[in-house]
Amino acid sequence: MADPDTGGVTAEFVTKRPAPPLRRFVTAYIGYREAGGPPGRHRGLPSPYLTMILTLDDPLVVAVHPDPHTPPGTYDTLVGGLHTAPAVITHDGRQSGVQLALTPLGARALLGLPAGELADADLDGAEVLGSAADELRERLLEAAGWPARFGALDTALTSLLGSASGTGPASAGSPGGRRPLGGGPGTRRGAEAAMPAEVAWAWRRLLDTRGGVGVSDLAREIGWSTRYLGRRFREEIGLGPKEAARVVRFDRARRTLRRLADEGAAPTLAALAADCGYYDQAHLAREFGALAGCPPSRWLAEESGNLTAGSPPPASDRPA
Repeated sequence: MADPDTGGVTAEFVTKRPAPPLRRFVTAYIGYREAGGPPGRHRGLPSPYLTMILTLDDPLVVAVHPDPHTPPGTYDTLVGGLHTAPAVITHDGRQSGVQLALTPLGARALLGLPAGELADADLDGAEVLGSAADELRERLLEAAGWPARFGALDTALTSLLGSASGTGPASAGSPGGRRPLGGGPGTRRGAEAAMPAEVAWAWRRLLDTRGGVGVSDLAREIGWSTRYLGRRFREEIGLGPKEAARVVRFDRARRTLRRLADEGAAPTLAALAADCGYYDQAHLAREFGALAGCPPSRWLAEESGNLTAGSPPPASDRPA
């Protein structure tokens, strides 16, 4: 890795699991830094996880949002909900930051609102977290190196978990005398800010079955009507159960495709479709077109060597 100031190229991509108390709410920290390379673009694809991005050196540039009515924008901090259309992120050869993969439960616990209120949205972090968004970014900027940045996130997010109940690090103050993160009285966040148990169970079932359980089966297992399940699920998650199943299946398919390509394998779309629960290759191709905005082959070509604001690790690498 060369120093970009001398004309070389920097490319760093580091992932880490959060501290154990946070793992129900944040599945991964992804640190990235790139400089000295050519301009690039990246498709931010639908996944089962919300996104928080805290930039370091340069703002995040979102050229196309999942909601087509949202104009392009630049962000020092960004919070994005679940979505069924791709975002397009661009950069001029420089980009750096930390991306957090949040579970829907993490939306309530850390952001103070259900994930349903963030569906299809990309928002400036301050619109969701208030002053805490800038304070999180400041703590990353003060830290030297990825381990220190991830440690700062562990401390700060644990503080947010305690901020609703007035217990834990938020009331006692964090190490080094730092004050708790922003958020006044009545902030609806904290480890106890859980979604309804039935919705949480249905969400876990969709993940465990890789999107393979039907809505009527979910409703019967819970004891709710399909209509009531659909309404409550969308309120909490941001997608209906059927949409969520599509996203879970697609997330697995595109990660499997990327992994096989990185390993030098020659995946066939027919085999991938069968393995990931699609009716046939044509079904998989249609879903790629709908959720990624392009065929699988084009997505692979675009993403080859792409470092831009990455995605969380595969589901098999995530804590339960």
